[in-house]
Amino acid sequence: MRQNPSFAMTDVAEIRRLIARNPWTTLVSATDDGLVASHYAVLLDDEREDLTIVGHVGKPDDAIHGLGERELMVVVQGPHGYVSPGWYGDVAAVPTWNFVSAHLTGVPELLSPEENLRVLDRLVAHFESRREDPRLMWERPNTTEFVERLERGTVGFRLTPTRVAAKRKLSQNKTPEVVETIIAELSGTGPYADPALAAEMRRAHEAMADARRG
Repeated sequence: MRQNPSFAMTDVAEIRRLIARNPWTTLVSATDDGLVASHYAVLLDDEREDLTIVGHVGKPDDAIHGLGERELMVVVQGPHGYVSPGWYGDVAAVPTWNFVSAHLTGVPELLSPEENLRVLDRLVAHFESRREDPRLMWERPNTTEFVERLERGTVGFRLTPTRVAAKRKLSQNKTPEVVETIIAELSGTGPYADPALAAEMRRAHEAMADARRG
């Protein structure tokens, strides 16, 4: 991911927030047969305070990626959306795309079956917790044999990235007036309305304004 200082995101807490809010990721590996990509949910490692993540792949994706043997890039995609040049006013301009994204790269550590079961349990609990009547992994009608059979069809991993590239491109190079117009358009009802991106822009620009005042 091409990086520049204006849009670089280096704060670990902010990248952790991005991962926590956007767990559906793309896993990319370079193999002898070319690039391969898969899509899986990940979680932050609950025993660490850095950018270590845990997850799993279904077999045979572990063999396809050479999981544990070569570098794996995990692409985390946050809010993103189209920005029209018409939102800039009567000036020469072209369209762009605002986004928040991070690339986490490293050689993953393979988990033991016991560790993998714990991660699978966390994943289910994490997403089911929003429901009024959550269905947890170990609850009936699931049986121990059923859960253990599912685990044997997956390979768990822990990735502590050795390289991180994170970018938050949210119109930081525009005037406050233009930023407000963009946020208003994204918050509206037009064809490119995107409330999640508008909220992310609002949060980022308020934080930058607070930093300048502080």
